[in-house]
Amino acid sequence: MYMVYWTQIENGTPRPHGRAFDTNEMSTALQFMEALRTRQRTGEAIGFVTMSSEHPHSVGHPGVADPDPGYNWKKRRK
Repeated sequence: MYMVYWTQIENGTPRPHGRAFDTNEMSTALQFMEALRTRQRTGEAIGFVTMSSEHPHSVGHPGVADPDPGYNWKKRRK
């Protein structure tokens, strides 16, 4: 899944926006971001255009954490 986030200045106040895209819609998300950046270049009050992704079937937990207590992998060295 992809999320595109951007900020628009409306009446002098920054307003955050977001739009979700399905896992198979990366091209569409990138095209949407480019459309926002084109509007920004023409002078519209748009900023902070960014994309974030999260795989819904990821094997591990997102972020950084200590391994589970049962995890016991060791690298072999000669």
